[in-house]
This record gives sequence, C-alpha cells and structure tokens, in this order.
Amino acid sequence: MTLSSRIFSSIALAKEIESPENPGALEKRVALVPADIGRLTQAGIKVYVEHGAGEGVGFSDREYEQNGAIMQTPEEIYRNRELIIKFKGPPLSSIEEMRKGSTLFCMAHFYSYPDRSKLLRDRCINVVAMEEICESPKVNSDQEIMGRLAMAESLKPFFADNTISGLEVRIIGWSERLHSAIRRCGNRNPRSLHIIQPTLSVEELNTVGPNALYFYDSPNFEDRQGILAKLKNDGTHIFDLYEFEQQYGEQAIATYRASHPPKEFGLRRIQCLHETGQAGARYGVELLKKNKPTLDIANAKTVVLGYGNVAQGALHELYSQGINAIHVLGRSHTSKSRIDFWLKDVDLVVNGAEQSPELRGVNFLVSNQHLKELIPDQSVVIDLVGGSATNRSPVEAVVSCSFLTEPYFVQDGVTVSALWGWPMMGMMRETAIRYSGQITDVLIGHEKLIDGLDSLKPGVQRALVCGPF
Repeated sequence: MTLSSRIFSSIALAKEIESPENPGALEKRVALVPADIGRLTQAGIKVYVEHGAGEGVGFSDREYEQNGAIMQTPEEIYRNRELIIKFKGPPLSSIEEMRKGSTLFCMAHFYSYPDRSKLLRDRCINVVAMEEICESPKVNSDQEIMGRLAMAESLKPFFADNTISGLEVRIIGWSERLHSAIRRCGNRNPRSLHIIQPTLSVEELNTVGPNALYFYDSPNFEDRQGILAKLKNDGTHIFDLYEFEQQYGEQAIATYRASHPPKEFGLRRIQCLHETGQAGARYGVELLKKNKPTLDIANAKTVVLGYGNVAQGALHELYSQGINAIHVLGRSHTSKSRIDFWLKDVDLVVNGAEQSPELRGVNFLVSNQHLKELIPDQSVVIDLVGGSATNRSPVEAVVSCSFLTEPYFVQDGVTVSALWGWPMMGMMRETAIRYSGQITDVLIGHEKLIDGLDSLKPGVQRALVCGPF
C-alpha cells in the first residue's frame, strides 16, 4: 500500500523560507495558525510544526504547543511525513528531504516553475495545489442571485429594442450587494460601465438621457444631491435594486434556484481574491500619488480590466479611495479595436482579467506598444493576475511577477507592478488567518482531504497536479 492510499494521520507544517517565489524570504505568512492547529489535534491528527513557523505574522511556538503541536527543527520537519503543508511552494533543497509517495499541500503554481515540477515528479511527490481547489458544487448566496437578477431586469428594455451596445451604465457606489450586479452587467457588454461616487452632482455626471442607466441600492445611497429626480427629468433610466427585491425578491430567487441547478465547480476554495484586488489597487494609488503629486486622485482616470472576484476587490478599494468614476472593462472593451480608447490619457490601470491558458503569451490586453505610445509617462499599471515566463500575464511588460524585494519597474516611463502575493502589502496577518481557516476546512470539513488521495472530492481531485504515486 502506498502512502497516498492511506488516511493522513500526521501533518507537518513548514515555515516559509526563501524559495523561487519567495526571494529574500519576505513572504512570512504561515499556512496554519495555532487556533486551527487546535482544531486538527482535537480531531485526532498529530501535527508537527517547524520552529518559528508563525513568528513572521505574530504567532509564537508556545501558542502552537498550547494547541497540541509537536515542534521540530528545519532538519526534521520534512522527513518521513505523510502530508506536508506549506503556504508557498518549497525550495528545491526541501523536496530532496521528502519521502517518496508523500504529499505536498501548498500554493504550488505547478506550471510556472517547471524545474521544481520536474523534481517533484522525479521524486514521486504527490502535489495538491491549494490554488486549484474549487467549491463543488458552486455556492450561490441569495444576495448574489438577487444582484444578478435585478441587473438582468434593468437591462431587459435595452435588449428588447437592441440598444444594449449603446447603453452607458453607471453603478452608484460599491457594496457586496452590488458585486454580482456589476458582474452581470459586464457580461452583457454595454457601451460603458462605470462605478461612480454617490456624492457626485448632476453637473459632474458625464452621461444622461435615454441611452444611460443609473443602477443603485437605496439602503446604501442617500441622495443628498437630489440627482435621481433630475435624471428622471432628463429621460435617464434609473433602477433600484432594493425596490426590485421588495417586490419580487423571494419568488425571483426561488424561481432562479429551481431553474439553475448549481454548477459542478465554483470559486477557489482557498483564496483571498478580494484582498488581492484591494492590496493591488491600494498600492497603485500610492504609486500614482508619488508619480503625479499634483493630480487630484478623485479625478484620476482609472480603468479596471475585468469584473471578477479579484477585480471586485480593486473596485472596492478604488471606490473607498474616493475616485469619482472607475471605468470597468469587459471582454468587448478590451478587444484590440476598442481598448486604445480607454487607455489613452489613463492615470491608473488595474488588470484583473484572466485569460484562458491558450491565450497566455499570445494575446496581450495591455501591450508594450500601449506603454510606449498611448499610456502617459508617470502613469501606473497594476497587474493582479501575474504569471511567469512560461505562463504569461495579459500585461505584456510582465514577463514574470515582481516580489517585495523589487515590487515595481519602469518601462517607457510607465510604472508597472505585478506582485506575487499582493496581500503581503500590509495584510499578512489577517490573510494568514483567513487562509488557515480555509485550509483547515478543506482538511477536515466537507472536502476531508485528511482521508487520503483515494477519497478526493471533485473540487480537490482537480487540484492533484502531480501524482498519485
């Protein structure tokens, strides 16, 4: 019987040290915090923890011991362990210490580091990539469904008269309730989609009339400027999510669930996608203030590519920073024939748009030519997607991710950053705690990874990127 066919009765938690994606060992987050070690030991699992594993984010060895951990040295931690847990991928030297048939559970980024991947295969190490595990089945909350249905209802007249391609959509504010509405709208390819501040006056609004739709959620929008009445007088379409919810919400959600069985796979199970977007956008604003000290940030021309979970974090942050209008670009807006319009004279570009594997390295949404000829000097491009030389980003200038040792570079006068692990920018401890809870849930919750590789649930099976051996 191989190690991979057994229930994992022991776990080794390794410390983050210098590795291919952690130069300078500046990534200090630990994969499991003491409280979650306690959950595992209470479940009857023996847990070994490397000395100093949690110190980088404020957790002492003593706290781990108090939760039942057995502390070990770096020389001991990888040897003869069934399941080794680490946040980022390990250095090559650590792989040499692993026992044949053991399992590594980490953010593997297996296809970005081919040399390490080959060594793992050659050593017959099973690899479960945290970043590849998905919900199974997909989870849709009532709030998410409501936002989606409300936006779909607001767009019906424009599909009916075939004017959606000319529609200018303005979302007033940002909130969790508006998240799915923004996403649904982006998928429907209006002429433009902006997130705007609720404090803007009518005089500051850049579009009114029958080709404009203003979508809002009245509990989160106090119309102090009286813009809704003025918009109506100009023949502008307005739609209140809350009003739709009050009239149709319960029945609409029930009807939707009855006709839309959950998809097999949903979001990443172990993720801080929203925090990634927040941290990247926050750093982008910081760089922009440094590069253009006389610019009023509220009036900065800001573009976000994509409207998924990472991009939503960026939208949230940019809205919180007080930027008056955030341009949200969907697939049609990022086509080669249209994206130039949005990048001309831009101050800040935040890329949150993923591309399918066959387009990586082939189709660049923000090209080197854009940096050279279209995006002004001192502007900033933040890439939230990242990649490597073998798994390229949609931003052509980003050949591989940057690191905390050198978080940005300048190309043709434009500042570009694509940090590996954006939440390291001021969010290490809180994201370590969140990741740890998710990892523990995957181990002993619904997915029950602790039961071994022969019993993997569908959402985890797809994450077995190396093995089984």
